[in-house]
Amino acid sequence: MTRTDRAGLPTAGGRKVLISGASVAGPVLAFWLHRHGYEVTVVEKANAPRSGGYPIDIRGSALEVVRRMGILPRLRDAHIDLRRLTFLHGDGSEVASLHPHAITGGVEGHDLEVRRGDLTEALYTTVRDDVEFVFDDSIRTLDQHEHGVDVTFHGGGARSFDMVFGADGTHSRTREMLFGPEEQFHHYLGYCFAIFTVRNTFGLSHETVMWNTPGRAAALYAVGEDDEVHAFLNFSLPEPPFHAFGEPAAQRNLLATVFADAGWEIPALLTAARDSDDLYFDAVSQIRMPRWSRGRAAVVGDAAYAPSFLTGQGTSLALVGAYVLAASVAGRDHTGGFAAYEHGTREFVTLNQDLVGRGGATLFPVTAEALQQRNDRLRRLTAIPVKEGRPAHSAITLPEFTLAT
Repeated sequence: MTRTDRAGLPTAGGRKVLISGASVAGPVLAFWLHRHGYEVTVVEKANAPRSGGYPIDIRGSALEVVRRMGILPRLRDAHIDLRRLTFLHGDGSEVASLHPHAITGGVEGHDLEVRRGDLTEALYTTVRDDVEFVFDDSIRTLDQHEHGVDVTFHGGGARSFDMVFGADGTHSRTREMLFGPEEQFHHYLGYCFAIFTVRNTFGLSHETVMWNTPGRAAALYAVGEDDEVHAFLNFSLPEPPFHAFGEPAAQRNLLATVFADAGWEIPALLTAARDSDDLYFDAVSQIRMPRWSRGRAAVVGDAAYAPSFLTGQGTSLALVGAYVLAASVAGRDHTGGFAAYEHGTREFVTLNQDLVGRGGATLFPVTAEALQQRNDRLRRLTAIPVKEGRPAHSAITLPEFTLAT
């Protein structure tokens, strides 16, 4: 267990809160709760803030959250600036080459795309001196009662908190302890994916190349002029492959079977996936919950409303949701605060989760007819930079934050 301590910091009448998860939503929530005087502990099962990772987008209202946190200039310096998105036929020939914003709905010169690790590092360094971080540990049990929440940890020990928040991702253990098994909230979208890094032997720079056949896709993301690129394999399946989850050998075998007859660079990518030490495999899914709180505990970010990468809004929802949650509980008891969180965020979440159909149709057509229609649409798209983002990206008025005195 690795612990970072806080000392001499003001608290909201001694109110203590625990946040599970130190990726995106967790540090944002910690930042704003501390600024309202709460004594915050963040527990994270990894042994340090997670570095590296694939590119993520920050759009619309989420940009205002990072601006208010004072990290927008740092993130602008880390902006990847992808300049081209090229779609390929199954034989590797070009369908169309576009600016990425023509597909994502992003706004040129305004929205951000950064490495996930650059965002998590910026968030962590902004809040690490103000709150307690406990790495290489996780919540073992939660016991709620009238006066608080008693928590035990896998690393040993027990502590009590006024509120507990789950910001521990799509497969949240905190959510499971509060609400029950993931299956009741997990909405499978008909695809599985694998992502891993490979040597950049393709001559790619600041661009993405996407290959499609019906029901199958592969992509290479070159976020700069690095020696490595992010490789991505995606395929449609009517039901989730439960036998493969948590079983790396089964995942690699499934990829090899699905893409066995594929051309282009797919054989090389399959070899790289087989030998990779950073392969991540999962179902493409959303988390949809009828409520995000129970008693003195609540969930936020992907743990509450993962929208899937098909929307391009997972990180932005986590940033905005954490901000609104902190503003909602500040100055209220947990009951009123959680009700305000639901009221202030639910419509925004729904609008962005509903973008998923557009993303799936564009990136991963599952029939030959749908793929041909997609390709025809791509050829008609304009190369003019996008001036306005999708309305869903900014469909929320962020509350002003009144700081504790």
